[in-house]
Amino acid sequence: MNKFKIFSFALVASVSVAKAQDINQAKKAIDAEQFQKAKSLLKSIIKAKPSDGEANFVLGNIYLNQSVIDSAKIYYLNGIEAADKKNLNYIGLGQIDLNNKNTAAAQANFALATKDIRRKDVNEFIYIGRAYINSDNPDYKNAIASLQKALAIEPQNATALLTIGDAYYGANNQNDAYKAYRDAFTADPTLLRAKMQLGVLLKGAKSYEEAIKSFNEVITLDVNYGPVYRELAETYYKWARNKPSTSTVNLQKAITNYEKYLSLTDYSLDSKMRHADFLILVKDYKNLEVVANKMIAEDKVNPRIFRYLGYAAYENGNYDVAIKSLEDYIKVPTNKIIARDYLYLGYAKIKKGTNAEGAVDAAAFDSGLAEIKKGVALDPTAVEELGDFGKELFGKKQFVQAADLFELTATNTESKSYLTDNVYYGIALYYANVNKTATAPEVVAALGKADAAFDRVLVASPTYEEAYLYKGRINNLLEKDDLIIKNYEEYVTKITAKGAEELAKPATVKKVVEAYNSIGASYANTDKAKAIEYFNKSLVLDPANAYAAQSVKALK
Repeated sequence: MNKFKIFSFALVASVSVAKAQDINQAKKAIDAEQFQKAKSLLKSIIKAKPSDGEANFVLGNIYLNQSVIDSAKIYYLNGIEAADKKNLNYIGLGQIDLNNKNTAAAQANFALATKDIRRKDVNEFIYIGRAYINSDNPDYKNAIASLQKALAIEPQNATALLTIGDAYYGANNQNDAYKAYRDAFTADPTLLRAKMQLGVLLKGAKSYEEAIKSFNEVITLDVNYGPVYRELAETYYKWARNKPSTSTVNLQKAITNYEKYLSLTDYSLDSKMRHADFLILVKDYKNLEVVANKMIAEDKVNPRIFRYLGYAAYENGNYDVAIKSLEDYIKVPTNKIIARDYLYLGYAKIKKGTNAEGAVDAAAFDSGLAEIKKGVALDPTAVEELGDFGKELFGKKQFVQAADLFELTATNTESKSYLTDNVYYGIALYYANVNKTATAPEVVAALGKADAAFDRVLVASPTYEEAYLYKGRINNLLEKDDLIIKNYEEYVTKITAKGAEELAKPATVKKVVEAYNSIGASYANTDKAKAIEYFNKSLVLDPANAYAAQSVKALK
């Protein structure tokens, strides 16, 4: 799940008590992740007093957090024209600059925001720190520097402590994050997000039971604090993923807690979008398709709905709907496309072109593979998601297509599935070419790639003896006697080192006999004595082996 960007607004003095109450209510709604309610409150403030720069800034931040950049910018620009606290809006524009990787422009805007502040003002430094944290390109070092300025002025400012805790957390400094969150909650025991973040640290450390205990302490303080149920949902989800034996129970608890979280938000389209994100996470695609179709009926404007529908339709086997939904989403230039959009579109095209026997139409596969390649080009880490689809093709003996897919993953050393993908890639290439003419240039090239894949396997895992077995088989096809002997002998050495129990297994005996017969055949034209030696080794293990017996007879 993507990092959930949060706001933590300092509650500052305002020109009127009524206005202060309203904007503080909006900030509390934001903290509770009730964004629609917060928008309504802020719009009413701006309507009553257009000169309120802070209300424009806070409203702009909500839109920016929701990636509605145009609306965010409108409110920031309106805020700059306001009479009160207009300087805050330069911070919002600065975060847009950070999102666009324009650091110089961002720093210029932050300088304008702090140009005329009073000596004891801290809120600008807190907001700047939050901008660095919430940016699409987070800069935790500068965030910490800005927040330290606020704390130098006001050491017990709870919001500054909470925000610097988030910066330390983002920078993987767990110890300082813990201290900052603890100090924030001590400074203001009503700041439940600080207490909740202590549980988030435990969740990140995979201490799931302790994290749940910590979140339940927050619920004891306020049973209606919505965000804690979202954290509980994500914790149960991660626990289910990391300990499969708990999967059924914990995934249901994850869904139950997320539904509780939704009940405490405003049920706006935005909250439903977050719900859809979570349904993708827990792979509840049947419910996701229902939710996506309901959202389309309510709001056909938000294009992200078509992404959800595309994913869900694919997982539910509705490939035509998946293709149309994802193509409709991708073709709009202003939509933010991610690698997974292309992956799902590619999968859907391939699935649509697959017949009942599992055979894939070549044109459909090429079209799907082209989409998948676009996804990998957009984000090279997306290769980690290809493995399951590749294995599915492999299982259906679609070895050519499986090899084409694993070729995208096999050289990415950063991939978590690097070793497994290379094994599948090498084996798929071998079986894709085992019955072809070995002298054909394209076959020689493919088998060379297979051999190289197993070389990568042996670098990553030198004890993986099956790699030598397949290297022997590949060179058998290529009729390279010296490499046949070398690799099969290495296989026998590695497997023998595992001991008598391993050597007694029927599957192992079969492979060792294969190795001895292949070595014997390789020696047959150059060293008859060696050849007979190896064929006799085969006969010791398998006295009925006809090939070994006939070969010994022919060589004598």
